[in-house]
Amino acid sequence: MMLAAKPSINLCKATSRRGAVAVPRPAFRAVGRCQRLVVRAENTTTEQPSFDSEKVLKDLQEKWDAVENKGAVAAYAAGAVVALWLSSTVVNAINAVPLLPKLMELVGLGYSAWFTYRYLLFKSSREELLKDVSELSKKITGSE
Repeated sequence: MMLAAKPSINLCKATSRRGAVAVPRPAFRAVGRCQRLVVRAENTTTEQPSFDSEKVLKDLQEKWDAVENKGAVAAYAAGAVVALWLSSTVVNAINAVPLLPKLMELVGLGYSAWFTYRYLLFKSSREELLKDVSELSKKITGSE
């Protein structure tokens, strides 16, 4: 996407005001006590969007048709919605207690710092983390 800038310059002196749309100059000098430069970006190309909703819907329809146990998938989806609603309710209840949200932020910051130190700073610990994640994904998918 190409963007073209069209500047407009508004210069004013203490005694008179002057507003003008000017061609950009190599040097810009101030006149008087105030100045204003406005730059507006415009789209100069006619690119087509890369998102194709029909293709996405078609892919989803094919995947849904390939599912053998549709009832189980619907039950998992309903369970995910209920879990999301429940967690939102718990978070809102915790947020209503006066000092608890700041304490939870402090705990989260501490855990993030520990996780970064434990698993992300050194190459050997990153390799260990990748190994643990791959083992967990194998257990979840049942390929182990």
